[in-house]
Amino acid sequence: MNVLTPSIFDKFPSIAVEGETCTTGWEPIVSVLRDSIRPTDRAKTIVAIDTYLGVYTNEMIAGLSTLADKLTIVETSQVLRSQSEIDALVNDFVTDDPVFGYVCPFELSAFFDDTKLASCQKRIQGVADGVVLIVGVGAALFVDQPDLLLYADMPRWEIQLRFRKNRVGNLGANNADAVFAYQYKRAFYVDWKVLDRHKMQNMDRWDYVIDTTLEKTPKLISGSALRNAMALTAQRPFRVVPFFDPGPWGGQWLKEVCDLDRSAVNYAWGFDCVPEENSLLYNFDGETFEIPSIDVVFSHPVELLGEAVFNAFGAEFPIRFDFLDTVEGGNLSLQVHPLHEYMREKFGMGYTQNESYYFLEAKEDACVYLGLKENISSTDMIGDLEKAQHGDVDFDAEKYVKKWPIKKHDHALIPAGTVHCSGANSVVLEISATPFNFTFKLWDWGRTGLDGQPRPISLEHGKNNIQWDRTTQWTKDNLLNQIEEIGRGDGWREERTGLDEDSFIETRRHWFSTTVSHHTQGVVNVINLIEGDEAVVESPSDAFVPFVVHYAETFIVPASVGAYTIRPFGLSEGQEIGTLKAFIRTDRLHDYTLK
Repeated sequence: MNVLTPSIFDKFPSIAVEGETCTTGWEPIVSVLRDSIRPTDRAKTIVAIDTYLGVYTNEMIAGLSTLADKLTIVETSQVLRSQSEIDALVNDFVTDDPVFGYVCPFELSAFFDDTKLASCQKRIQGVADGVVLIVGVGAALFVDQPDLLLYADMPRWEIQLRFRKNRVGNLGANNADAVFAYQYKRAFYVDWKVLDRHKMQNMDRWDYVIDTTLEKTPKLISGSALRNAMALTAQRPFRVVPFFDPGPWGGQWLKEVCDLDRSAVNYAWGFDCVPEENSLLYNFDGETFEIPSIDVVFSHPVELLGEAVFNAFGAEFPIRFDFLDTVEGGNLSLQVHPLHEYMREKFGMGYTQNESYYFLEAKEDACVYLGLKENISSTDMIGDLEKAQHGDVDFDAEKYVKKWPIKKHDHALIPAGTVHCSGANSVVLEISATPFNFTFKLWDWGRTGLDGQPRPISLEHGKNNIQWDRTTQWTKDNLLNQIEEIGRGDGWREERTGLDEDSFIETRRHWFSTTVSHHTQGVVNVINLIEGDEAVVESPSDAFVPFVVHYAETFIVPASVGAYTIRPFGLSEGQEIGTLKAFIRTDRLHDYTLK
């Protein structure tokens, strides 16, 4: 195992931005805003602070209470439609399914009461002098041209933590005490979609941006500083900020490799490249500023993704890398992912979760459940799953599902519709398309979640997607270690490892002890250092500063980078190391209508 003592895995990667400043604390922020307000010759100044879901607006209002001697405060939450009206608006998209909903098409304006909004706008117009401070979700909708427009953003992972602490509710809902699973589902299908549309429409207008991810530690940068920083990001390799979460099957490997809290019960997931949920850190002269990494996708989609990928997906990041740690843990749930058309029809999503398991670590008894056994009865299997779901018996997975021994650096391909799960005592680098939570659990080994509650089983969805012809011989011939050498030279070799013919993602593995040349070919690359302690990514034309990565770290190379190289560095110099690269196969995109 490539574990250094102490670990050199960087849990808080940041991008240095020169020539920009960051202001920390409410009093200094008030001073900056006062200076921006003073030049106006108007008696009245309107300052709108638009916010994302999860921002503590009460803290913000208190922190800005000294902005002017005469301060009129308008809270946008008071202008939202009633909770019953909003519930009725979103119910068809939230659905009564315990896990899954349907992507809603609404604009943020649909959540506001037109009569209340008109009355509020009349009140704002009636203020003769002083500062009018409009605060909350949708503040940019209240006036056409505020004198200052600020935006307070919030990463999705921090929102989830605030859900779990019962600190915030959903958009237009007084439900901070609701169960996390409901809040997450409603946010995924409704809130985040609506607020992201609103954000994209206004990013170019922001005069300032506020980072309130750390409670009572607000940070302010100018909108131009953020736009410059995101433009820089779209032209160079970078990492997003990983986050880690425990689970009922979680293991102990991530604790050591990533230097995590040793007292935690386990870590099941490590989300090392999921830009929709990860953060991005900028370093402004020693002060870090945190934004959702998806903002770079929204602001520079073509430079980041490439024109062909953007034309297919829009401003979405279609590749996901994460870790699944079962070392000294248990089996993942037995599961299946939806077929492409089922995904579109049932959930309103443009593509499905074709994926693969790349094994970064595997103990002697490690295994993967993949595909079905020959000559089984689908009726018997579904019947036994139904009995297990009702608690009558345990499901005998090995009677129906093929269990394969695996070793380190094996690669198992998992096209949608394939029954699968990783067994105990391994670490999976999961590489997949990015529709998030579309896993239909068929059986969870009779256990509960960490909250003591049964984990939801999605057997009705699952049985509509199982591909019964993916049996032992087919799985062996098509899904396990489909590795093909496609090139070699002095000190390097390149292998194609997957994914599969049904996926728009392909993976390439490089083993090398010298410099290896890469080229994005106009599409975003996502890479993990799967073997070796350190490597350095460089530009042949010095277009970006050398970028150092460590074992198990995932990094993104924007499409705009073009040519780049990777070579062993530091502790790995003179050794053979390995990378695994994923990219979009543009020749497969014609099979998808994604946007």
